[in-house]
Amino acid sequence: MSQSYIRCLVHLVWSTHNRVPVISPDVRGRLHAYLGGVVRTAGAHAHVIGGTDDHVHLLLSLTATKTIMEIVRAAKGVSSRWMHENGVPEFRWQDGYGAFSVAAEAQERVEAYIRRQEEHHRVVSFQEEFLEFLRRNNVEYDPRYIWT
Repeated sequence: MSQSYIRCLVHLVWSTHNRVPVISPDVRGRLHAYLGGVVRTAGAHAHVIGGTDDHVHLLLSLTATKTIMEIVRAAKGVSSRWMHENGVPEFRWQDGYGAFSVAAEAQERVEAYIRRQEEHHRVVSFQEEFLEFLRRNNVEYDPRYIWT
């Protein structure tokens, strides 16, 4: 084969430090757009970005040359600096993140889910949502350390 053909969708999720609700509606859309640009510059493609006041979701297509960790590191670092410059000096992301593979046939469903975050989180907390992602994806974790 003379070329590499890759279709790797990943659903990324991470929260603000201690899940502090500092992503206000007036900055949220701009933050999501900014994250899209950061991700593109870092070497991936963001299909959709959403979230609420304490976390974000990104559905990305990865390339052959960048790791998930590299994309997340760039997205968190640059966007944190951007939030400070845009009037949220106390802003910090949590250290960790969740990364979950997405089948091509599930892409539209995941995109719709990410777009409905504000509605979804009227009844489900971020912690409940994240634990459900871990369970559904068979990710082992120690409940003593997940939120520290």
